[in-house]
Amino acid sequence: MTTPFATTIPDERTLGVLDAARHLAQMDTESLILPILIQLIVIIAAARTFGALARRIGQPSVVGEIVAGLLLGPSLFGWMFPDQFAIVFRPDLGIERPVGDALLPKIFTVIAQLGLIFLLFLVGLEFEGGHVRAHGRAAVLISLAGISFPFALGAALAPLIHPQLESHPVTGPVPLLGLTLFLGVALSITAMPVLGRIMMELGITRTRLGAITITAAAVDDAIGWILLASVAAVVKSKFDLRATLEMIGWTVAFVVVMVFVVRPLLVGYFARSMKRHNGKLTANALAVLFVALFLSAVATNLIGIFAVFGAFLLGAILSDQDELREAAAARLHDVVTGFFVPVFFTYTGLRTDITSLHGGAVWLICGAVVLAAVTGKLVGCGLAARLSGFTWREAGIVGAMMNARGLMALIAINLGYELGVVPRSLYAVLVLMALATTMLTTPLLLLLRRGTEIEEPIARSGFLGDPIEPVETKP
Repeated sequence: MTTPFATTIPDERTLGVLDAARHLAQMDTESLILPILIQLIVIIAAARTFGALARRIGQPSVVGEIVAGLLLGPSLFGWMFPDQFAIVFRPDLGIERPVGDALLPKIFTVIAQLGLIFLLFLVGLEFEGGHVRAHGRAAVLISLAGISFPFALGAALAPLIHPQLESHPVTGPVPLLGLTLFLGVALSITAMPVLGRIMMELGITRTRLGAITITAAAVDDAIGWILLASVAAVVKSKFDLRATLEMIGWTVAFVVVMVFVVRPLLVGYFARSMKRHNGKLTANALAVLFVALFLSAVATNLIGIFAVFGAFLLGAILSDQDELREAAAARLHDVVTGFFVPVFFTYTGLRTDITSLHGGAVWLICGAVVLAAVTGKLVGCGLAARLSGFTWREAGIVGAMMNARGLMALIAINLGYELGVVPRSLYAVLVLMALATTMLTTPLLLLLRRGTEIEEPIARSGFLGDPIEPVETKP
C-alpha cells in the first residue's frame, strides 16, 4: 500500500525529457535565432533564384521553389555535401541533439503553415462567385470525376506494383489493402494552393474557367482529405462513421455561419472603414481582417478539415468587395509571395529524399504512377467539363489545371509513410509524380489557351514577357 507521501522515482526516459526541457528553457534566444536567420537567407535566396529560372523556361515560380527545396535537401545538397548540409540545416544548438533536430523543423513548419493560410486567403479573395453560381453543377461534376477516375487507376495499379515494393523501414511489409486505398487517394488530390498560385501568376483567377476549376479543386480537396482520413482509419482499424458525419455536419454549419453571419458583419465594417479613409485599409482594419482570418482558420482546424479551408472560405465570401480585395492584396501580396510562400514550398521540399530511387523496376513504377495520375485528371475532369457544356479545348484546360498536385500531395504522402503503406522508394516516386504533374500544368494551359477566355488575361499578366495592354475601342 502506498502512503499519501509516497513519491514515484522517475525513470531514465522521464529524466531525459526533463533534462532536455530544462536545456531548452535555458537556451539563449540569440543562439536559436541565428540558425533560423541563416536558413531563411538560404531558403529565400534559393527559392527566388529558382523561381526566376522557372519563369524563364515558361514554368510558374512555384515549380522552381519546389525544385529548390529538393536540391537543398538530402536529395542533392545533403547527399553531396553532408557536412555543409548539417551546418546549415542541422546545427548544434547546444541542447540535446534529438531535441534540436526536431525544434528547427517545427518552427519552420509553423511559418510555412502561416504562409499557406495567407496564400489561401488571397486565392479566396480572387474567387469569382458569379461564375460558380452559374456553373456550380459543372464544378461538382468535374470534382467528382477528378476524384473517381484517378482513384480507380491508382487502385488498379496498386496490386501490380505491390510485389516490387520493399518493406517499410518501421512497420514492415506493406499491406496491399492499405496501399490500394492510399494510392487511389494520392492520385486523386488536386493541390488547391498550388493551382491558385499558378492561376494568380497567369492572371486567370477571375475568369469563368478559373473560378469553376478552383471551386472544383476546393471540393476535390475536401473530398480527398475525407477519403484520406477514412483510409487512415481503415489502416488503423478504427473507422468511425459517426465522427466523419459529425465533421461534415460541423463543416456545413461553419459555411452557413460564414455566409449569413460573418460576411454581413465584415462587409459592413470594411465598407464604413474604407469610406472614412478614402479606400485605404488602416492598421485597425487590417488587424480586424487578421483576427477574422485566424478565427476562420481556427474553426476549420478544430473541425478537422485543415486551417487553410477556413482561410479560403473567408476570402471567397469577401471576393465581391472589389475595393477591399485590391487594398488587402496591396498590403499582403508581396510579403506572402516573397517570404511566407517560398518558405512553405522550399522547406517542405527539404524533407524529401529521392536518392532512394534505384533499379529499373522502380523507374517503371514511377512512369506508371505519373501516367496514371495525368491520365486520370485529364480524362476524368476533361470529360466532365465537356459534358457540362464546355468546348473540347476548354475541357482540356480544366483537366490540365486539375492535374496540378504540388506539395498538398506531399502532405498526404507523408501521412502514407507514417501509416506504413508507403515505403521509401514509393515515397520518392509519389514526390516526383507531384512535381511532374505540377510542371505539366502551365505548358498545357499555354498550349490550349488560344481562342479561349484565358488567352487575353495570360497576355496581360506578363507571364510570357512584357504585359500586353487591352485594346480600347472608341464608342
